[in-house]
Amino acid sequence: MTPPTAADYQARRVVVGTTDVGRSTIVEDGPATTRAVLPICTVVDLWSVPSLPAVVEDPDSLDGNVALDPPPAGALVRMVTLPPDAEWKTSGGGFGESLSAMGGADAAADDHDDSSGMHATDTVDVIVVVSGEVYAVLEDGETLLRPGDSLIQRGTKHAWSNRTDQPVTFVATMISAKS
Repeated sequence: MTPPTAADYQARRVVVGTTDVGRSTIVEDGPATTRAVLPICTVVDLWSVPSLPAVVEDPDSLDGNVALDPPPAGALVRMVTLPPDAEWKTSGGGFGESLSAMGGADAAADDHDDSSGMHATDTVDVIVVVSGEVYAVLEDGETLLRPGDSLIQRGTKHAWSNRTDQPVTFVATMISAKS
């Protein structure tokens, strides 16, 4: 059996709400519909709110298109699956192309080449590794993250490096921020 690739990844999304009489219930259960298979990763957005604090009963603000950043005053929860570095770096990169496809071409760090993946966003991100392992690469250092490990990314230049032969999946909760 062939192991799954990053492009195969899909997430199930279960949304809870209330009935007309105020009882908790499942209002949605199925594959997340905001998904993009990009040259360097597969991104599945799970929930977005246009502003904080969020209103509990508001629907999510996803429109089916993956965007790099959350709404300007809001938050976004997404799952990202990265293939091994060897799969995307040897195929001609594609990092800049992937950022552009997500409306974030300006996030690429000007002082690094396309294959480094170095970028920055105006967000505070809470990232938790679900499966696999990945290096968080910074301008002055790096650290290996494994399942259950978390990283708080605060608007700095960073990149991801999957030096294994298996995909890595992590959840990122991205909160709009000011530099």
